[in-house]
Amino acid sequence: MTELINKAEFLAKAFDLEVDMIEAGGFVGKYSEKVCPVNHTFGEGCYVREWNSPAGMLVVSKVHKIAHPFFVLKGRISVLTDKGVEIIEAPHHGITPAGTKRVLYTHTETQWITVHVTDETDIDKIEEEIISDDPATQLDELIYARELFSTPEDS
Repeated sequence: MTELINKAEFLAKAFDLEVDMIEAGGFVGKYSEKVCPVNHTFGEGCYVREWNSPAGMLVVSKVHKIAHPFFVLKGRISVLTDKGVEIIEAPHHGITPAGTKRVLYTHTETQWITVHVTDETDIDKIEEEIISDDPATQLDELIYARELFSTPEDS
């Protein structure tokens, strides 16, 4: 249960960081693609997303609805999740669990690729399938955790 609360608290803080970045004039969401270009490729039944970032970027990822593989082909990057900080150096691969949101810092120029199962080729529709930008949806875990720990006096 503690893990569930930690994840929900991390998500809340990551969303707060995104808001702070927007208020400070940072590039967030699709606007970040001006600095960190994204290339889209399609295969039979899959979508490949290639994210390229210069060194020195602080980025907050979107929340992933579906588990999927990722590959770091170039670079060194610090990755903060609800599990803590991991420093990833290329070449590296892993699986992004559903519900993951990351805070990333690129120490060097970085190339990060994700692969998603879909027959869709419209990027907006794909993002609807695989990404959740709604903090309320992602914070359902926090609400659930609070309900588990609430007492009659809390009502």
